[in-house]
Amino acid sequence: MKIYKTNSEIIIEYKGDCFISGETDWDVFINRDDLWSQVQKEIYQLPVAGDEAWLKEKELLAPIGSQEVWAAGVTYLRSKVARMEESKESGGATFYDKVYDAERPELFFKSTASRVVGPNGKVRIRKDSSWDVPEPELVLVIASSGKIIGYTIGNDMSSRSIEGENPLYLPQAKMYDGSAALGPCILVTEEPISPSTIIAIEIKRNRQVVFGGNVTIDMMKRKHAELVDFLYREYSFVAGAYLMTGTCVVPDNTFTLQSGDSIKISIEGIGELVNTVA
Repeated sequence: MKIYKTNSEIIIEYKGDCFISGETDWDVFINRDDLWSQVQKEIYQLPVAGDEAWLKEKELLAPIGSQEVWAAGVTYLRSKVARMEESKESGGATFYDKVYDAERPELFFKSTASRVVGPNGKVRIRKDSSWDVPEPELVLVIASSGKIIGYTIGNDMSSRSIEGENPLYLPQAKMYDGSAALGPCILVTEEPISPSTIIAIEIKRNRQVVFGGNVTIDMMKRKHAELVDFLYREYSFVAGAYLMTGTCVVPDNTFTLQSGDSIKISIEGIGELVNTVA
């Protein structure tokens, strides 16, 4: 089951049929521990509004209300190696080695909802950065109780040149206008997402593929519940929260994004998140 957001509607897509929810407040709709079962009940009381072709004509927004977006770092081995590479000149490489093996994960604030870019929107690279990459990530949708209620696709835009100067510059490297994209929907499932789920990325420049790769989420060292537990230990989220879970598909240090590049991130069962670099 997939949940989409437009300017005026919450659309539920189930087995090819689309329904318009009677609820228009995203925060109220999404923040339910029993989201899957409640939406199942709702669609049996709603008329079919359209099919997948009907849905494609809709202008979709990022599937987020007032929730904060947080992120976890160094959750995959490749991410640890990449972060160590970018920070070796500053002497900060050892920090990422230590956090990969530590009990406590790296968690950081990523974005407010107002700064999040939706499907087909434009993400940004910083003007004061010389080395920029997208990071394709599975995003957990979490209720205010701390229960994982769904999943979406995330693009954690990152300035590796700024973070590489000094790990303390992480907020500037990660948090700026247009640095986070989410979409195209929320996948709501009765059971947790399969560990064999594939995350893939493709970057095109002038219609030519310049980078691509994929990974299964079972390559992640940290467990989803573990990340949520640490995030919710001393934070309350009245409308719930979104948590990017890290990446393992990282371009090497010879690659940097350019204006006009197209970024497509795919996750099995959720769909594709496509954005263009402004």
